[in-house]
Amino acid sequence: MPLLEIKALTKNFGGLAAVSNVDMTLDQDQLVGLIGPNGAGKTTLFNLITGVYEPSEGDVLLEADGKVQRLNGEKPYHIADLGLSRTFQNIRLFKDLSVLDNVLIAMNSKNKEGFVASVLRLPKFYQKESEMRAEARRLLEIFDLQAKAENLARNLPYGEQRRLEIVRALATKPKILFLDEPAAGMNPQETAELTELIRKIQKEFHITILLIEHDMSLVMEVCERIYVLEYGRILAEGTPAEIKSNPEVIKAYLGGDL
Repeated sequence: MPLLEIKALTKNFGGLAAVSNVDMTLDQDQLVGLIGPNGAGKTTLFNLITGVYEPSEGDVLLEADGKVQRLNGEKPYHIADLGLSRTFQNIRLFKDLSVLDNVLIAMNSKNKEGFVASVLRLPKFYQKESEMRAEARRLLEIFDLQAKAENLARNLPYGEQRRLEIVRALATKPKILFLDEPAAGMNPQETAELTELIRKIQKEFHITILLIEHDMSLVMEVCERIYVLEYGRILAEGTPAEIKSNPEVIKAYLGGDL
């Protein structure tokens, strides 16, 4: 079965259906794009999957250890613990903490050391803390942020803040990474670097990625499969080549040659 299956997912806000009867599947190690005009419901769909909103109808189903788990109604922290991690359209770093501490906070969500060991500062606690710091620095090195580990997150250039947000999401060891417009506000050089970064993530971490993005060159270059959302409904689904040549997609969103 798929790693994640979304079945007839619907979210109503009063009389408005922000997401309506959406079906999607994500398989292991896939890189899938989600595109659509502003207001199409893309971020709302992310929020439904990751527990920020509870669906009005439909199901979000995660395959875990050979069993299917229904995520409807679960708290965001529990969904994150099950292996779904995300970034946000607006950067949400702990800007007054160091780059390293931002990563360590994310890693602590997976730290299962006992209360007694933590309070009494037993040797087991210090060993775990040392291992986490080493792992955090390894992640920062992979993404060329090791030299700025002690810098405050607010002092990083915009593109590096975006990169740190992705590193922080990866520090939770997710099965699925949701990227919400990671290229927003980036210049062409930063977008090109982000394209290579997304490829690197898949190669290094072997995880499934769902990408919301308005930069069509990025989406078409990195995604294996693309869903198109319009007015909260799935308009089309297919490979980048199929999406580029779909008359309904061109009419609704792409508007011409890419």
